[in-house]
Amino acid sequence: MKLYVDGDAFPNILKPVFIRAVERLQIATFVIANKRVTVGPSKFVTSVVVKAGPDEADNRIVEMVEPGDLVITADIPLADRVLEKNARVIDHRGGEFTAANIKNALAMRELLQELRDTGEVSGGPSALNQKDVHAFANQFDRILTRMRKEQ
Repeated sequence: MKLYVDGDAFPNILKPVFIRAVERLQIATFVIANKRVTVGPSKFVTSVVVKAGPDEADNRIVEMVEPGDLVITADIPLADRVLEKNARVIDHRGGEFTAANIKNALAMRELLQELRDTGEVSGGPSALNQKDVHAFANQFDRILTRMRKEQ
């Protein structure tokens, strides 16, 4: 099992929780972004910098991910592509994307984008708070524990 992080938008508030889990479980981790992103000191974390451009980091993650791996991203189209490769995906708030919910998530994303484009809705999701950090930490731990048992 390997861990991949969509580093372009990985929230700083999650980094301490994330790095503690990586260190404790000694998981090979790749942080992929179009610039160097530091999540914390760890010999288990490799930073992969891709060329600038839309979806370059996403494409690299999809290229590298294998069945049984875990990806952390809030990018719903990327989550859909990762699920097609039989890997698991969680977002920054601890939500897990699955085959059962990804199509609804994609449809909601498209609807919200249309509403933003027409000016009916503005802005995006609220900033992460401590409740979100706690939810992420719990879900991250549950999924990692489950995945390690499955191996």
